[in-house]
Amino acid sequence: MSGFQNIGRIPELKRRIIMTLALLAVYRIGVHVPTPGVNGSALAAFMASQSGNFLGFFDMFAGGGLEKLSVFALGIMPYISASIILQLLTVVVPTLEKLSKEGEAGRRKITQYTRYGTVIISLIQGMGIAIGLEQMTGGGYHFVYNPGWGFRLQTMLTLTAGTSFLMWLGEQITEKGIGNGISLIIFSGIVARLWNAVSKTTTLVSAGTLNWFLVILIIVLMFFVIAFIIYMETSQRRIPVQYAKRVVGRKMYGGQSAHLPIKINQAGVIPPIFASAILMFPATISNFSQAYYMKMVSNILRPGGPAYEVLYVGLIIFFCFFYTAITFNVDNVSDNMKKYGGYIPGIRPGKKTADYLERIVSRITFTGAVYISFVCVLPTILITRFGAPFYFGGTALLIVVGVSLDTIQQIESHLILRHYDGLVKKTARMKGRR
Repeated sequence: MSGFQNIGRIPELKRRIIMTLALLAVYRIGVHVPTPGVNGSALAAFMASQSGNFLGFFDMFAGGGLEKLSVFALGIMPYISASIILQLLTVVVPTLEKLSKEGEAGRRKITQYTRYGTVIISLIQGMGIAIGLEQMTGGGYHFVYNPGWGFRLQTMLTLTAGTSFLMWLGEQITEKGIGNGISLIIFSGIVARLWNAVSKTTTLVSAGTLNWFLVILIIVLMFFVIAFIIYMETSQRRIPVQYAKRVVGRKMYGGQSAHLPIKINQAGVIPPIFASAILMFPATISNFSQAYYMKMVSNILRPGGPAYEVLYVGLIIFFCFFYTAITFNVDNVSDNMKKYGGYIPGIRPGKKTADYLERIVSRITFTGAVYISFVCVLPTILITRFGAPFYFGGTALLIVVGVSLDTIQQIESHLILRHYDGLVKKTARMKGRR
């Protein structure tokens, strides 16, 4: 407890934490502000039946905002999509690649492009949601009271403004609060649904549908899974790097030993997000289409089915390798090491070093892909095979644990910088995840 007591002794850290909690409270209040012109009760009933497909998956990242079609219904996903698109374009577009290497000025420019992309994606998604709502009915009720271009433009602008505000909110948390603002917004949206999951579990136990032994078993299993995620997320392969001595003027530089840390999970939660979105998309389309082949594809790719699980694991492994190859360029790492006089003992600089790093990264990425696949498939197995009330998918669990580790690490950095003990014991000091 001494680590938490030390937080109150640092005015700046206490102010940052209070600022973070206040801004997250603003976000949670905004989730309950509905978009005008929508039949909320009919939409909520429809969304309750969509928990297993793309809409339910999207609503999880929107913190429940899509279920109510609040002003924050799109959540922060347009910003994440724009960031990923910019990252991919940085690899193939020479101008963006040059910007990414120009330091702080280049990063600011790319951030500006990301904001523009967020607005464009939000406008498209907002218009798509408005048109889709006009064509949908549920329980004999229409979802839109007064359909038409007035409703479409109003909804598009409202949802775009909500996402833009969330983007600004996340940047304020990152700058003036503690932790990564965008990640904390997603984190708070997922955690806010915890009480609903506990309530549903209690209802099942009271009705006799679920016994206490299974509930206790699920809780124990969750603790083991969380511990496993923490272990894997903080694990890394450290490749020794030696820097040659250089004489500049009358001073000697280099001659130091360092290490190149390579995380087991370099891709983070991007692979399961992409894999889930791709596989759940046919199920969502089938709700708006009466075509026989769409219904057949939806049945084949239903969550829990063998085809779904095999494709899900395959896509996760593919995106793990794909995203790691984009974010960790072994040729650039090898060139930078050679430029500053660094080399891996026993490996020649240049092409040999790049080939060596390629082998190491491939093996580690495969291990990380298997780990992510296990965590993401486990909830589906518990739900479909044993009927366990595991309401949080593996993707949500990865996000919650990962964001918690990052935030705790930043708090510890503030404490240690001012000569206070961290939140954990020195013998169990958290290693960096970045």
